[in-house]
Amino acid sequence: MSSNRLFNLKRPHQLFGLGFGLGLAPKAPGTFGTFAALPFIFTTMYFPLWLQIVFAIVISVFGIWACGKTADDLGVHDHPAIVWDEVAGYYITMIGAALSWQSLLVGFLLFRFFDIAKPGPIRILDRRLHGGLGIMADDILAGIFSLICVQALFKAGYLPF
Repeated sequence: MSSNRLFNLKRPHQLFGLGFGLGLAPKAPGTFGTFAALPFIFTTMYFPLWLQIVFAIVISVFGIWACGKTADDLGVHDHPAIVWDEVAGYYITMIGAALSWQSLLVGFLLFRFFDIAKPGPIRILDRRLHGGLGIMADDILAGIFSLICVQALFKAGYLPF
């Protein structure tokens, strides 16, 4: 059976796991899926920092379930269409950031770099963990690396506050 027949956005875990359908993009699904984080970023941008962190934890833990269940449906550990991990990673990148088109772009580029290049510990997590946690963990760490870089750029004055 073709995996396309297994996609069902009416199933809540797939709706989220597939980034509201953005993960079904024929080219660069991870890049397109990352954009699904934008509504969450814009909705919580004025929340206190602690609440943004709690929200990041919630979407990450939820993602472990949604991505794992979607992977089980598709019969593929980390199918390219599963992009909730990118949503969580980009959201984490933007925690506490003063939002501007520049910060969104720099955060997006940094997150995609760390997610694709998978330096050091990100690569280790990607290779050693399985299931929903394995799908999510490397992107969570890529988001943390990107968050540190974005905050350093703000602190150094290279991004507008």
